Amino acid sequence: MPAIVPRSARFTEARWVAKYRWAALGGDFAAALIGVSGALVTRFGGQISLGYFVLGAVLPIAWLACVALERGYETRYFGTGPEEFRSILRATVALTAVVAVASYATKSNVARGFVVLAVPMTCVAAMLARWLLHRSIANRRFVGRCMRRVLVVGHNGQVTTLRRHLEERPADGYVVVATCLPRGGAAEEPGPGSELLGRTEVDILAAVDLYAVDVVAVAADPELSGHSLRRLSWALEQRGVDLIVSPGIVEVAGPRISIRPVAGLSLLHLERPSVSGGPHLLKSIFDRTVGGGMLLLSAPLLLVIALLVRLTSRGPVLFRQTRVGRSGVEFSMLKFRTMSVDAEARKAELHALDEGNGVLFKLRDDPRVTRVGKHLRRFSLDELPQLVNVLRGEMSLVGPRPPLAAEVAMYAIDDARRMLVKPGLTGLWQVSGRSDLTWEESMRLDLRYADNWSIALDLLILWKTARAVLGRDGAY
Repeated sequence: MPAIVPRSARFTEARWVAKYRWAALGGDFAAALIGVSGALVTRFGGQISLGYFVLGAVLPIAWLACVALERGYETRYFGTGPEEFRSILRATVALTAVVAVASYATKSNVARGFVVLAVPMTCVAAMLARWLLHRSIANRRFVGRCMRRVLVVGHNGQVTTLRRHLEERPADGYVVVATCLPRGGAAEEPGPGSELLGRTEVDILAAVDLYAVDVVAVAADPELSGHSLRRLSWALEQRGVDLIVSPGIVEVAGPRISIRPVAGLSLLHLERPSVSGGPHLLKSIFDRTVGGGMLLLSAPLLLVIALLVRLTSRGPVLFRQTRVGRSGVEFSMLKFRTMSVDAEARKAELHALDEGNGVLFKLRDDPRVTRVGKHLRRFSLDELPQLVNVLRGEMSLVGPRPPLAAEVAMYAIDDARRMLVKPGLTGLWQVSGRSDLTWEESMRLDLRYADNWSIALDLLILWKTARAVLGRDGAY
């Protein structure tokens, strides 16, 4: 029998949650002060009227109220990142509307220049403060602090899957301390608290007290649903313990999932992924506009690289290779040449030294790579000519890795879904390990992107790509 965890352990969560809430409130208030002060000084200089002093004093309070109404201070969202940032953006829209309505109702002529400066500056400062706060708690969670203790309930297979997903991302703040399995069964992956505790309400509540858990996670258990699940939620509510239910759907982003009340039931609705129509037209416009701008800005750098490649090794400047794009259409992908011209002929003699993922051939210290090519690969500069492919509409700025025809021939039926979108200059594979990924991991990331892409996700990946390239992780 495991040692009983003191009940005081449950209050550890309350302490860091309280600190996080006060830090969030302080950051938002400071952001509002920065935004209002900057707007007053920029718009009026040293001639600020009493009315604008009063407005400047009221706006920070109104900002905190808008963030609170948009769930910016709800415990369940602390440290999650995306939902916190969305609450800030929604609060920005709400505050703008409040100022506009109040100005109209009181017939006061609030200077539009003041509002245009104050609200966006407040939003940017608040986003920066939340990002710093999010990074701080993520760093603590990587060393096991500020975690929520989780009890997982369900059958062996579902429990194992849910447990693995929770433990893969410590930054989310969940640590599994116990599991409730069917009596007479056996755990597939023994771990802390994986004793056969049973899954009745009495068993679960006993485990909650025994392990001082903060969250009970039910892993797609048909035997624990309906009224029994409702009664369990009531009992957990009295103990101050959260209840979460995993529907067993993996690799599907939150925006595609919604809860809809139908005939007195709460039904989980899974939206279809955006694979055509307006969203893809918007993505195409975004790709060509941003890609064209990047190509113009990088033109001097491209010229310098082309000269270096031409002067330091024999062969063409550009390397062309046939890749497979959206819907299986082949195209010629462009890269700066980073290897000797006889690279393909020498591949056979190096095959025994392959360090790739079992499908793609990779070598960390490939003797075929030129001196200039080694530096180009390190910072992914060899891929800049693919901006031309983006302008042609053959590739996207963000998307799955462009595959070879030989790879496509090895795809399973499910793998072909990655070709619903255009391949990308960068993608989830680029910011998640690059050449260090296994074939299965790379395929999983590509499928996740194809099913869940959005413009917001593209912007996030582009930001993370810059960090990954500068960090040179997995590049060889």
